[in-house]
Amino acid sequence: MARQAVVPVIFYRQPVALTFMDPYAKPKERNIGARRPKIRHVSQSVEPRTRRERQAEKQEVAAERRAIKKAARRHLKEQLLRELKEAD
Repeated sequence: MARQAVVPVIFYRQPVALTFMDPYAKPKERNIGARRPKIRHVSQSVEPRTRRERQAEKQEVAAERRAIKKAARRHLKEQLLRELKEAD
């Protein structure tokens, strides 16, 4: 049998205070803290509206949908009552 050489392994670990990221993190997980990219789904040049304007528009759309649903329920109720009167 051949002799195997024993090689000493020395692990060097940086002090915790100087470690800014997990060395075993995946590539996309390495940008943390101040280096973390800020998420913007739409650039400011394309979307000049403020958050309040967007919220107001969203509330208007929701109110319009509620009104449509209310009118549809009212219409169906009237239609049902008419059909019940005709059946009598």
